[in-house]
Amino acid sequence: MRVTTPATYRKFTSSVNDVHLRLNKSMTKITSGAAYESASENPLAYYTGQKIDSQYQDTLAKNTLLTDVKNRLYQQEIGARDIQLTLSRAKVQVEYGKTATTTGEHDIQTIKEDLMQKIRTIANDLNTQYQDFYVYGGNDVSTTPFDLEIDLSHPDSDTDTEKNSVTLTYSHTFPGDTGVTKFQLKYTSDGKTPEDFAFQLTATKPDGTAMTDAEAQGELVRAMSEQGRIDLGYGDIRDYSTLLDTYTGGLNVLTGLNSDAVRSLDKQGGTAASDRIMKELNESPIALIGRAVLSIDDYQKTVDDPASDKAAAKDLLDDRLGTTMDRMTVTEHTISTSYSDLGNKYKLLEETATRLDSIEDSLTEQYKDTLGADPYQAIMEMFNNQYSYNAALQVGSKLMTSSLFDFVR
Repeated sequence: MRVTTPATYRKFTSSVNDVHLRLNKSMTKITSGAAYESASENPLAYYTGQKIDSQYQDTLAKNTLLTDVKNRLYQQEIGARDIQLTLSRAKVQVEYGKTATTTGEHDIQTIKEDLMQKIRTIANDLNTQYQDFYVYGGNDVSTTPFDLEIDLSHPDSDTDTEKNSVTLTYSHTFPGDTGVTKFQLKYTSDGKTPEDFAFQLTATKPDGTAMTDAEAQGELVRAMSEQGRIDLGYGDIRDYSTLLDTYTGGLNVLTGLNSDAVRSLDKQGGTAASDRIMKELNESPIALIGRAVLSIDDYQKTVDDPASDKAAAKDLLDDRLGTTMDRMTVTEHTISTSYSDLGNKYKLLEETATRLDSIEDSLTEQYKDTLGADPYQAIMEMFNNQYSYNAALQVGSKLMTSSLFDFVR
């Protein structure tokens, strides 16, 4: 006679649940690819995997940020190249301007208008945006950095001292400020020789009050000294100077002075930094093309006067345009240096991106080797557990058929 007791049922139920639990774990192992569900199963492997995962997440974050920075830096590089090309084309027009005085006033007027358009093109390039960022705004990516005004209105009388001018306004919000600081660089044709052309710097504080000359120079140096060094996988986070500076201000591009160069000049003390900045600004593409525009306009204004010495006016224009062309050649090289510097940074970012991709792949393999389940072994384990579970169910079906007749034999 066979006797089935509640204890037998309880033991059977516990065994079936254990087999079912193993089956569920084996199925989870296949779907997740993880060999362990908790640290208790293999503490060493589990915590090693946690360390690898942390490194992987850091690499993934850098790679994601790097893509955005690469695109922004690419826009900076393209902008510098366009400024260089515009300057080269303007140089050709200036050369034409030296001969246009003998071919007719219509030609010289056309050249002047074309040069004016080229200055505006450069200003537009300096206001290039990537997504919602102004790429030449330095640390301030939300304020439109540059505004250009060309004033060729002739004085109404000899007592009117207002000169024709080209004015470049740089607007910048410094970190911590709630308002915009404005730097006004006004370029006038005051004088007779090419050396008399110079930017006059004035600036206003965020509250609208005017700065002294010393304050304006100091704030200009401060704006051009700003840096945006970011940990992108290049350099060492423990050494700030080794990280890549991904922010480039428009004035830095125009002068060819990067933030490190400005900081180095500022360490010399005095006005070394501001003097060098103003010197380079006076040789910048906007200044030189503006010089050509103002020189041609002065020439036109002179020859319109019947009593003027047209030969002397032409000699003065030739002198001004000739000197301007020579300096344009030097400035082309300066902008080319800025363009090359941005190109080198972009190349470093591309190489860093390639290295980060390799690190991601390597960490993925390490993680699989440490915490990953072998797919073939996991499938075999699942099938074994499935067979065990099915067998247990069959045993249960036989056990559960016991009735009163089992006791009567």
